[in-house]
Amino acid sequence: MKSILLPAIALLFSLSAQAQEMASAQEHKSLTSISSSPFDTIKNKKGEILNEIIVTGNKPQKPVSAARSGIKPMDLPQSVQVIGNEIITQQQAIRLSDVIKNANGVYVGSARGGAQESFWSRGYDMGANNMFKNGFRYNAGSIPEVSSLEKVEFLKGGSALLYGNVAPGGILNLVTKTPQFTRGGEIAMQAGSYDFYKPSIDFYGPINKYIAYRFNGSYENSKSFRDYVKNDRIYFNPSFLFNISEKTHLTVQGDYLSADWTPDFGTGIIGETVLDLPRNIYFGALWSTGNTKSASASILFNHDFNKNWKLSFNSSFQSYRRTQKSTAQMNGVTSSGDWKRGLTQADAAERIFGDQLSLQGTFNTGNIKHQIFTGVDYENSIAPSYTFAFALADYGTINLFDYDYSTQSTEIPFSQSTQLATTNTQRFGAYAQDLISITDYIKVLGGIRWSWQEAEVDTEVYATGVTTTSAKTLNRAYSPKGGLVIQPNKETSIFASYSNSFTPNTGTTVDLKTLDPSIIDQYEVGIKKDFWRGILSTNVTLYQITNNNLAQTAQFQADGVTLNVNNNLKELVGATKGKGIEIDITAKPVEGLNILAGYSFNETKISKSSGTNGSLVVGDILARTPKHTANLSFFYKLPSGVLKGLSFGAIANYIGDRTGGWNDRYVWKANSSSPTGYDVTIEDRDIPLKGYATVDASVGYEWKKISLLCKLSNITNELNYTVHENYSVNPIAPRQIMASLKYKL
Repeated sequence: MKSILLPAIALLFSLSAQAQEMASAQEHKSLTSISSSPFDTIKNKKGEILNEIIVTGNKPQKPVSAARSGIKPMDLPQSVQVIGNEIITQQQAIRLSDVIKNANGVYVGSARGGAQESFWSRGYDMGANNMFKNGFRYNAGSIPEVSSLEKVEFLKGGSALLYGNVAPGGILNLVTKTPQFTRGGEIAMQAGSYDFYKPSIDFYGPINKYIAYRFNGSYENSKSFRDYVKNDRIYFNPSFLFNISEKTHLTVQGDYLSADWTPDFGTGIIGETVLDLPRNIYFGALWSTGNTKSASASILFNHDFNKNWKLSFNSSFQSYRRTQKSTAQMNGVTSSGDWKRGLTQADAAERIFGDQLSLQGTFNTGNIKHQIFTGVDYENSIAPSYTFAFALADYGTINLFDYDYSTQSTEIPFSQSTQLATTNTQRFGAYAQDLISITDYIKVLGGIRWSWQEAEVDTEVYATGVTTTSAKTLNRAYSPKGGLVIQPNKETSIFASYSNSFTPNTGTTVDLKTLDPSIIDQYEVGIKKDFWRGILSTNVTLYQITNNNLAQTAQFQADGVTLNVNNNLKELVGATKGKGIEIDITAKPVEGLNILAGYSFNETKISKSSGTNGSLVVGDILARTPKHTANLSFFYKLPSGVLKGLSFGAIANYIGDRTGGWNDRYVWKANSSSPTGYDVTIEDRDIPLKGYATVDASVGYEWKKISLLCKLSNITNELNYTVHENYSVNPIAPRQIMASLKYKL
């Protein structure tokens, strides 16, 4: 891998040197405000640090770090939403799912036993590769801390050109707070229903005129509306900014989270029916326990050659580990409500090493302006996972309709590890894109990425002492992107774009060769419009996403005659097709009032199937994909008068009808009397869920350095569920109250 990476790095440095010669000899004395990273800030001649973006709504005014290239949002042929710290604070968000209520088209797909929150967009799961922190992919198997967030960026649509193997729905980038050269900070205390307590601190300032620091941290101790379920979390995030020179800056940061939580797979299902049971009842073993530890360290080096050319190098290390021991998922509940409780134990980790090197520049060829962005990135993931065996076959049978905590044992069953499987994945990518301004009104974006990904699994079986290594899975793909932007005036941008992304596939061909990745095409058109100098801003986007080579079970074995019933032998013969529309509205009609609104329609269906064993059924809508989602919020803070400092607001969020579980599939059953030797039936595997809406309201008051904010969430006490596959049927939280007291330093 180094033999590929080092020459590429050398090439970029060579390009940057040429770029410096091409640029004007008159270098600027104030640092550029264009950012290609979450850590960048805007500096003035005295070395003071100003906020990169002041976000009062979800409409970005300046380049967002998730776009990486420094292109202004109006020039991007795709939609961008930014939820800033002000919104996060106003809504007293304690989980990322609270923040995401403001991001149109993103929704929680499942709660994964209480260990994590899984997000979906445009019919695609964002959990595997589409979640980033400060520009680097992070393991989404934990619930991230939101107290350290400066903003959350949602880059909708295709982003494979810049990030490689990502699903086409969009990416979420969590941006943490950065150092400042002005002293400040705050001490805060949150408290709320179900014994929720969370103190937090945030300090920042200069060490000297060249070095600034920031430290924020929090501690959470809370119970839940679910009996016996609790959380205990500690988090801290130190960071330092070094102004090496007027043109060279280095940011170093790290964070650490330790979370003790109770595994909770929710309530029961019989067939397709979610049982009507009290929202608070917990059916897991009372000794169930889980812990997640995650840590990261990163550096960002930025050097401005002049006002037109900039070089960035980012490097990151992340560590993640989740341990869990509990009763298992709630499968196999009988019609009378009996459930034989299985046992489960997990110990999974991941270490991620990442490097990014990029060059950003602007130059002219005649009257045509070019804004280029090119670079390379590399990632190595090492993910060990243990398998366990219990001394007990199960933990006994309970009845969900007649359940008594007092009869439950607190004895923890004995278990031991039986094997260790370690997955080693390497990713490398090289990319280049150019925003070509033909005139002030017509712009073209073109770019391409080449991605290389290799993975293998080492499995050590403790009983035999034998370690085996799987065959390497190798994927290579080109990810092009093209877009046209027409701007009749500075307040209007009409765009159209095409992009594609790839998804690696498991299994092999019938010849036992590695299966090629699925290539997914995305087409998008839209309009961005500002009215009355930005008082009202709107985005309207229409899109279509097509996967014409979805992997499904092969119909025949290698001889082309014998019917295949092995689900590991696959071919690219299936297809899905999604279409949708997204409408975003941001308004600030008067001083102190912010209004956000959004509506999203998505319909993603199985459009082609082989009809073979295990393949999906044409016409089925993808599970966990609502057709309709919407959000509406406002927040008003009186800027003057007798009641200056008084604030109030509300947020409404709607998730439409959808299905949990899996999509239905064809099942082949042996039948000697059938002409083919098999009967083909359809296995019903989906769980219908009705749509629901929640409403939160808040009121607060700020006086000098002290502020108090109170929130009442789920005012109507709505009851609904998030369902992961056929388990973890978790009810949403009931009506709750939360209060936050802050003192600004």
